[in-house]
Order: sequence, then C-alpha cells, then structure tokens
Amino acid sequence: MKATEALGVMLLVLAGGCGPVEEPVNPSGEPGHTVVQALEDGNGLAFNGLAFNGLAFNGLAFNGLAFNGLSSASFSSWFQQHPAESNLFMKYLVHCSVPAGQTRTYSDGTASYVWSGGLGLAPGWSNGSPATLKEQQVVSACLGALVNKYGRTVQISILGSNALGQSIPTTPSELGSFTLREGCFFGNLFNGEGLFVGNDQGLLPPAQSSLRACALSGGNACPPLTHVGSCHGRCRHDITGSYFTQCTFNGVTYPSLTTRLRPQDIFTCGDGICQPSESCGTGTRPDSCRRDCGSCG
Repeated sequence: MKATEALGVMLLVLAGGCGPVEEPVNPSGEPGHTVVQALEDGNGLAFNGLAFNGLAFNGLAFNGLAFNGLSSASFSSWFQQHPAESNLFMKYLVHCSVPAGQTRTYSDGTASYVWSGGLGLAPGWSNGSPATLKEQQVVSACLGALVNKYGRTVQISILGSNALGQSIPTTPSELGSFTLREGCFFGNLFNGEGLFVGNDQGLLPPAQSSLRACALSGGNACPPLTHVGSCHGRCRHDITGSYFTQCTFNGVTYPSLTTRLRPQDIFTCGDGICQPSESCGTGTRPDSCRRDCGSCG
C-alpha cells in the first residue's frame, strides 16, 4: 500500500476543522503499506453519528462503490446532509476499498469531489457489485485501523489481506522500521455489529502513551471502538506469525488487519517533552505529567 494521510475514521473521525487533506503519497517510492495518518479531530463524531449510519444507509453497500452507487439518489441524499464530513468519510472509505491508481468522483451540481484509491481491499465492491460480507468486514477493519485519537500525524504499518485473501504488499525496510506490534482491528460497520480492537503486545505501562491510543491503552480509550483484550486470545496468525488473519468475537469470525508502529511513536512522561497525548498536572502519568507539561498553575 502507499503512504497516505488518514483522518481517523469517519469512522474516520470527522474533523472539527474539515479542510482539505493532501492526497496519498509514497515518499520512499517503494511498494508497501505504510499509512501516514493526520487526524484533524478526535472527538468520535463520525463513529457516533454520520459514519456509522452512513455505511448502513447511503446505498453504497447495495449499489456498489462505482458510478451507479455514487450517482444514486440515496447516496446524494446522504452526502448532502453533511457535505464536508461526508467528503472526508468518502476519502478514507475509497482509500481502503479501491485499488491505487483509481479514483471515484461525485458531483452535486455545484461542486465535484474526487477520492483516490489506495489499498484495494474490496475489489468486487469497487467495480460496482454489492459489497460481500467479507468486503464489508475488511473495509470496516481498515477504517478502524486508521483511527487516530489525538489529531497528529502518525505513521503506521498495516498488515493483512484483501477480501479475496490476497496479501497487502510489504517490504523488508518497512518491517524493519515498524517493529512495534500494536493491535488487531475487525468488525462490521455496515450491519451494525460494531468495530473491535485488541492489543498485539502488552498494554502500555502507566507512564507511557501513544497518539494512536486505541489498541495499546486498553479500556474505553476510543469509544465506540470496543477493546476486546489481547489479540492472541481470539485471533489466528498467518503462517509466518507476522499478522492476524482472523479474529472471533461474540461467535462471529471476522477477517482482521494488524498494525505496527515505530518505537519512537511511544512517549514516556518524564522525557522532558510535552506530547499531544500528555497533559499538565502533578503526577507522572500522561494525563497528569508535571515534568513534561507543568503543573497547570
């Protein structure tokens, strides 16, 4: 996959400032699937409202993520309710679903919107067919993997397969840079089953934090994503042990995507730098980190 700039999810977490976002780029020129996320707002509005409902009711699941679906009355009605937020949602939906090199376009009569493909996780849906169950699941997992709670750029590596079981390409240099196992993401936003995240390694110790937050912080760090504990207790590895191919929750088995981070993207209260994931206070935890952020006085 190419490097891209992602907003969280509308699941993409909708930006409170919904300005334009740069198009996906690949600075290294190598094939791979490093994702650069730039979340403009981490308030979860899209998950709680537009995005959750959008995937169920904008008609795309049945009409296809191609001309027919994007020109349907149901899609137009959905898009026009919140154009700025819908534009952001579609940017990341198309990036997850449609292959790199393709675009999807929508015009409302006064403005045109163009969204670039990236990962190509849903080949049939991208070509105009109704989304299969597996396509719904893997696209949902992708959107979940792009959640970024704090609104700062974070590079991540995404491992897994598309809905046909074809692996997302990677490179040795990518795996050598993104050595910190983060989490597994799975679920189905199309049918309302929800979105789930687990931690691949142990949870972060009390003094550490990450801009990503959702997988390694545990608990209720990124509602409405549901943290389900360790990935190892409910997920199956690929034959190399590099990533999880599927995870089971509430009796349903989902295809999953696995994420990795760079070690430098984990922060420690006490290192002298007040990070976006840290706050002033009197303690030594990220939410009350006196040494890095002061005492709030």
